[in-house]
Amino acid sequence: MTADTGTYVLILRCDTAARLRIGRWGALDARPGYYAYVGSAFGPGGVRARVTRHARRGKAMHWHVDYLRDHAALVSVWYAHSDTRLEHEWAEALAGLAGMEPVNGFGCSDCRCGSHLFFSPARPALERFRRVALGTVAVWRPDEAV
Repeated sequence: MTADTGTYVLILRCDTAARLRIGRWGALDARPGYYAYVGSAFGPGGVRARVTRHARRGKAMHWHVDYLRDHAALVSVWYAHSDTRLEHEWAEALAGLAGMEPVNGFGCSDCRCGSHLFFSPARPALERFRRVALGTVAVWRPDEAV
């Protein structure tokens, strides 16, 4: 993973149910299982800086996913370096995968997508996502150096 721009999917594991207050968005009834959150990184430091921020605990709450991340473990990150924003296409790709349930309105207040967060009781399948996603999808895991 580099400091180049790109798109990413955070794969989060939630072990316990909880009602989470998500800033001004509202409440999320988090369930045990997996969440996939799609984002993009086109600012300074690109994908590496954004993923490093998401991996940290105890940070200022800026994005909707920060509140969920405070409760759920980061399992892996799927990403692609590109000058093209792929987050909307990737959200659509996740929505089309069997077993993925959109969390309506989450993380997409600045676009027309129905959601940028998806829930699945089972761990999302990377290979299934790679078959439908645009770009070359790589993987980073928290136990690897950024």
